[in-house]
Amino acid sequence: MRKIRVAIVGYGNIGKGVYEAITASPDMELAGVILRDVKTAQVKGVPVELKVAEKINDLGKVDVALLCIPSRSVEATAAKLLSQGIHTVDSYDIHGDIYDVGQRLSAIGKAHNAVSVMAAGWDPGTDSMVRAILEAAAPKGLTYTNFGPGMSMGHTVVAKSKAGVKNALSVTIPSGTGLHRRMVYIQPEVGANFAEITTAIKSDPYFSNDDTHVVLAEDIDALQDKGHGVNMVRKGVSGTTDNQLFEFNMTINNPALTAQIMVSAARAATRQSGGCYTLLEVPIIDMLPGNREAIIRRLV
Repeated sequence: MRKIRVAIVGYGNIGKGVYEAITASPDMELAGVILRDVKTAQVKGVPVELKVAEKINDLGKVDVALLCIPSRSVEATAAKLLSQGIHTVDSYDIHGDIYDVGQRLSAIGKAHNAVSVMAAGWDPGTDSMVRAILEAAAPKGLTYTNFGPGMSMGHTVVAKSKAGVKNALSVTIPSGTGLHRRMVYIQPEVGANFAEITTAIKSDPYFSNDDTHVVLAEDIDALQDKGHGVNMVRKGVSGTTDNQLFEFNMTINNPALTAQIMVSAARAATRQSGGCYTLLEVPIIDMLPGNREAIIRRLV
């Protein structure tokens, strides 16, 4: 059976995790890495055996492109690749925009018989699947998703993008009942205005709805920890029976889990019809390698 040929677009924390996950996948192979500037490959730590290019057409046949890039760059990048008939997978994390972006990408995918699996991380992503299962089990009730404590990659990328920021780290601290505090540690550029940086971060939609604290730090690397976690609780009603209580917990390495889910979603992308899907819309069995009968006999 021909292996799925995958390209990694971008090579930060998630890109490195995707490389590791693909090398451990029996049904996939790497076509190469796409960077805006191939001269940065060594600095970014791209393994020397991988082909690096600035255009995906230079990698030969590519079935799926894994977009390891900031969420705000996903739509334009995915649209371009889908229009070339290349499937895409991303870990887009702007929750409120997922449906609308997905609708626009779905139209492109259908027109070119290409598949986008978007928001395919752990939240949004697999946590979305867990929330759906819990709601199916107790249709009436409330679910609280409590993140952390740990590094938020999406929020860290946004903090780093602000003018005057040399380096940054955003840590999510759970306050309970779905509320969170954002601790944003900033190493400013020489001469940068810390008050202006603070205002820019707190006013960004990534942070504006949470209790956000911006803190000066001398050395961001000394604070770095890629661990994260989730505690999810649902209390609700099954039929007419009250007090059904469910709890889900996980403690993870953030980029490694995000990367693994993206790689599993890449497998699923090759098994769908053209369009755009979230993980809620993808049959979970399509994310797993191997024979369907064997999977069902093992897991059902």
